[in-house]
Amino acid sequence: MAQAAYDVVGVGNAIVDVIARADDAQLGTLGLDKGVMTLIDADRARALYDALGPALEMSGGSAANTLAGLASLGGRGAYIGKVRNDQLGGVFGHDLNAAGVDYRTPAATKGPPTARCLIFVTPDAQRTMQTFLGVSVELGVDDIDEQAIRAAAITYLEGYLFDREEAKEAFVHAAELAHAAGRRVALTLSDPFCVDRHRAAFLHLVENHIDILFANEAEIVSLYEAPSFDRALQRVRGHCEIAALTRSEKGSVIAAGDEVHVVDAAPVAKVVDTTGAGDLYAAGFLFGLTRGRDLAACGRIGGLAAAEAIQHYGARPETSLKELVRKSGL
Repeated sequence: MAQAAYDVVGVGNAIVDVIARADDAQLGTLGLDKGVMTLIDADRARALYDALGPALEMSGGSAANTLAGLASLGGRGAYIGKVRNDQLGGVFGHDLNAAGVDYRTPAATKGPPTARCLIFVTPDAQRTMQTFLGVSVELGVDDIDEQAIRAAAITYLEGYLFDREEAKEAFVHAAELAHAAGRRVALTLSDPFCVDRHRAAFLHLVENHIDILFANEAEIVSLYEAPSFDRALQRVRGHCEIAALTRSEKGSVIAAGDEVHVVDAAPVAKVVDTTGAGDLYAAGFLFGLTRGRDLAACGRIGGLAAAEAIQHYGARPETSLKELVRKSGL
């Protein structure tokens, strides 16, 4: 097997994040379900944008955030995601390449505009996301960069992209390419409501195409319709090589066959915004894995990266994760 040119190639929704402070009363007035991601149409996106206070706009998308985190750690990453040839599409590509991620997916010249996610952050640091997916969901098999997939040690698939049949086909195509090249495939479940919508398809994907699964407690319990986290943990252990399961302030649990590691959360001075915590955990974990670190160390690196993300607004690192890992002794 040829040496990997990339540690990770991510496949996901290419989205620009619009982040603003809000309170519970405003969420109620706007009819938003606190703490979850809801898909919206273009008209709703415009109305909510008009209702926002001062906002921070930056490139986002779950898998793209993970790749930006990987680059901050010193890893080599590429990204596959669809934007339109509009202003936000240009911003997205510039930001990602500037972060050190190889992004070369051609911009669409027709169809819906570039996707955007309106993120309302309440004082308790919970984020309520209203996402207009735009052209990002039109990514299909033809958009998969086969050379990049074959050249990456791990292909990382974003569950948020799973709503359309074209994306499901693209995921399977990417996974088959990776495995044919002797590489591994990772999946993040992304959101419990996403799991609810596609449970059977996700289960089939995990059991047949996924080596490394990322999920939080709510997502893994939903996937297996389990009565508890422990029961879900037992179910997933037989379905993929590695399951890395995050539990917020409880840290994470990593299972690989008979091997189970419980990793404490990294210390946090103050939680400001939980946006991107799971994305950055995956970045740290995958970085450790591609560097040959043991699973517990991978979990600790993931926890450190997640802790950096939740101490400021936005999902992209504001300080060098490579330097944080060095100072931590990991």
